[in-house]
Amino acid sequence: MNRRASGTAALIAVAALALAGCAGGEGAGGDGAPIVVGSVNTISGPATFPEASQAAAAVFDAFNEEGGLDGRTIEYKMLDDKGDPATATASAREIVGSDGAVALVGSASLIECEINAKYYEQEGILSMPGIGVDTGCFDSENISPANVGPFNDMTLTLQYGSEVLGLDDICILLEIAGSTRPTYQAAIDKWTEITGKEPKYVDDTVPYGASDYTPYIVKARDQGCKALAINPVEPDAIGQVKAANAQGWDDVTWLYLTSVYSENFADAIDDAGAGIYVPAEFYPFTDDDEINADWRELMEENDIPLTSFSQGGYLAATYFIEVLKGIDGDITRESVSEALKSMEPIENPMVGTPYAFGTQNTAGWPIILKSGTNAWEKVADDWLRIGE
Repeated sequence: MNRRASGTAALIAVAALALAGCAGGEGAGGDGAPIVVGSVNTISGPATFPEASQAAAAVFDAFNEEGGLDGRTIEYKMLDDKGDPATATASAREIVGSDGAVALVGSASLIECEINAKYYEQEGILSMPGIGVDTGCFDSENISPANVGPFNDMTLTLQYGSEVLGLDDICILLEIAGSTRPTYQAAIDKWTEITGKEPKYVDDTVPYGASDYTPYIVKARDQGCKALAINPVEPDAIGQVKAANAQGWDDVTWLYLTSVYSENFADAIDDAGAGIYVPAEFYPFTDDDEINADWRELMEENDIPLTSFSQGGYLAATYFIEVLKGIDGDITRESVSEALKSMEPIENPMVGTPYAFGTQNTAGWPIILKSGTNAWEKVADDWLRIGE
């Protein structure tokens, strides 16, 4: 608790500094000049999200190679905030103020939305994260991620566990970054409102990057939990499953979020207990289907890992280019912001909800990792939607 309170205070202090900061430039560029687009990402630190901006960069590179926008290329800048509030603050000011970006696209950070949302409002710039993580990504009028996000994802995985799998005694373990605890509680409350079910036990003290998750797993088992809904990044989830295996807890059902959906995770897990379930935020990439063909080809050409994070970055950049092409006149921060705010929803079979700036995606595709398979499988023929 003290760690979380301290972290929250740090975030508030940095946010205050952000509001006191100077305004940046307008960021247009002249005729023929590159169109500057940026992203703020957690690429190093205890929980990382490198693939989203890499995927966005690959989309923009391909766009530039095809001639760009009437000859104007996109100059894409990716900065690492290292999961540090001060660095996230400085990164946003470099991109928005110094570089004069017209928008932020494909970001994926543990903390930056909450840190920089007020600054983006102040500067009149919009952000389309590939992967929205913290609360600020989902409650600012200037930020609209391409993904479902961890909070709706939590509601989806709880809904699938109780209503489709028929699980009772579901417990919730939470890894908390910044001030996300109330938003996770709102996601849990939404599940209760929809289903009438409540968690048997909640532990919100689970840390990111722990060397040993055994104490948290043992405590959950002793509480009589039959299923665990948890929000970790991939390395933490591997540690949690292996901690349960070491305790001989082999009948627990895992209800994870999209953050663990990767081939690397599947390769690392031999004993998945009663099954590891995830509501994939994008169309399952481990399924051989034409829906992901363009994304897969581009990622493989650029040696970018095939993960949900790279799907998010790919889609954010793809949406942005489509909106950019529809702008008449100068490409400026103002014209880009206006175009994004007034855009028609873009449908793409890689997601269950058409994208429009300011709307939230509420659909996930249920998948499972069974013991001994080292491979994800689809367990549904359509999207699972919150409340359905």
